[in-house]
Amino acid sequence: MLTVGIDVGGTSVRAGVVDARGAVLDTTRAPTPTGGQALEDAIAGAVAELTGRHDVAAVGLAVAGFVTADRRGVRFAPHLAWRGAPVADRMSRRLGLPVVLEHDANAAVLAEYRFGAARGAHVAVLVALGTGIGGALLVDGRVFRGAHGVAPELGHLRLVPDGRPCACGKRGCWERYCSGTALAATAVELLAEYPSASTVLAREAAGDPRAVTGRRVAGAARDGDLLAQRAMADLARWLGEGLALVADVYDPEVIVIGGGVSESAPLFLDDAREHYASAITGAGHRPLARIRTAQLGDDAGIVGAAALARDVAVDIVRNGYLH
Repeated sequence: MLTVGIDVGGTSVRAGVVDARGAVLDTTRAPTPTGGQALEDAIAGAVAELTGRHDVAAVGLAVAGFVTADRRGVRFAPHLAWRGAPVADRMSRRLGLPVVLEHDANAAVLAEYRFGAARGAHVAVLVALGTGIGGALLVDGRVFRGAHGVAPELGHLRLVPDGRPCACGKRGCWERYCSGTALAATAVELLAEYPSASTVLAREAAGDPRAVTGRRVAGAARDGDLLAQRAMADLARWLGEGLALVADVYDPEVIVIGGGVSESAPLFLDDAREHYASAITGAGHRPLARIRTAQLGDDAGIVGAAALARDVAVDIVRNGYLH
């Protein structure tokens, strides 16, 4: 049985056909539109492209936002247009297939638990570094969702009082200092203070500050650009600080770092581990969580959403109804 998993992020809509072993067989990608209808059009277009090449049984959407407890609607998504939207029912009618929703980080941690870096862990936390930060908690193989289906919203923990403004309406959220967007923002701030420190990034920022992306900063850091490396060190510091806070609350045995930024983990993860180990409460007197990069990489959300869609399709076959 093949299913489609779609990672609906703030930057792009990425879809893939996934088999029962978690292998991604085919993919497509498009920029994330700004309007709700346009976003659903983009999702429908991605599914149509993939179902034109494969026979699939169901669709799973991994969404960067608050998903209702029944996984049928989106309450709020800071980087998407949906507000109180019954997305699963609308898309199911449009596609003629069962559709299930899941928070993108929950989908990713389920994928890592079934197929990747969190296999065998009793308590696992996933921190997905992308446009923002997604967070997920898995206890004995079950996702912890909280009373209303929105826990744990780790990216919007306030780490810096009166810090950078966030799309959620607060200031100083963790994701404003530790994400792809944050990496770019830090580089632009450093360029304003040290305009001659990076010829390449300064030239790009002078033309259009939006040209300085997190991916571009990471590439410059790999090439030895000192300002980009300083921006990366800042990200590592805030990652370590945030992970220490997460570990103080949840005491996980493994923390999985996923999302697009994790592709650059060799540039920051060792430093982040050091910051984490020194910032955690009781440092030196308690076991530390193993901090691993996601084995499924940026595909974890796709694989997890597809796995949940497969669970739904199997349930329909066995019982004739959708939970």
